[in-house]
Amino acid sequence: MRSHRVPSRPSTLVLTVTAALTALLGTACSGGAVRDARAADAVTPPPARTGFDYQLGGPYTPADDVRVVVRDHTAKPAAGRYTICYVNAFQAQPDAEREWDPDLLLRDGDGHVVMDEEWGEAMLDIGTAAKRERIAAKVNGWIDDCAARGFDAVEPDNYDSYTRAPGGLLSAADAKAFLGLLAAHAHDEGLAIGQKNTAELAADREEVGLDFAVVEECGQYDECDAYTAAFGDEVLVIEYEERGLKRACEGWGGEISVVRRDLDVLPAGRPGYVRRTCDDL
Repeated sequence: MRSHRVPSRPSTLVLTVTAALTALLGTACSGGAVRDARAADAVTPPPARTGFDYQLGGPYTPADDVRVVVRDHTAKPAAGRYTICYVNAFQAQPDAEREWDPDLLLRDGDGHVVMDEEWGEAMLDIGTAAKRERIAAKVNGWIDDCAARGFDAVEPDNYDSYTRAPGGLLSAADAKAFLGLLAAHAHDEGLAIGQKNTAELAADREEVGLDFAVVEECGQYDECDAYTAAFGDEVLVIEYEERGLKRACEGWGGEISVVRRDLDVLPAGRPGYVRRTCDDL
């Protein structure tokens, strides 16, 4: 967390030539991060403009108005609700560096592991196609588990980690190529996949293969337009401040899903728990 599937059968020759051209084009475009339209069309994005809850701090019974819930991949889906499975895809969870091969951790020029200092998370090295494939294999295992347990979609976090990598160690192209691998796999498993934050890459959602957006504080920082321009009403917004909630609701409350949560996204009943919506203003 930053805070947190027949037309008439073609001939064998046509099939062979088509397969070869497809392979060539796939290699040439962002390391294979090209949208498979058939797979994407087979998945169902979240209901739009509806009650929403962000439950990364622990699962609890959603309020009656909630139709969409986000929970960590270690939790169970919310019964009767469209549930999105959160995975930390671009960084290691705090103190989980040992769960990754040492060469898959991003390192600076002195060989030190590059950390997201705000969250105490080691960054993953998605800088080469070979490493992206190895990292994706592990993350895709979590996505498989999300699908097996009945989740409807997946939210891979820290798409914007390349912006925190010093000295240009990672690029936007690296991030898009890696997320494209996850998107293709999620679609193969029948899951929709969301873009997390990263307004500067929202316009590339079709190239990468993304179905919706999960956005933190776009009201607070006046970024919601970047997401609605790319994703239309398929935008889920989490605000952490009352000012951000008011701005998101006043500007886009009738167009997208907006909720205010406490920064620690605590379960209901815990001291400090906050959940407010545009209807509460």
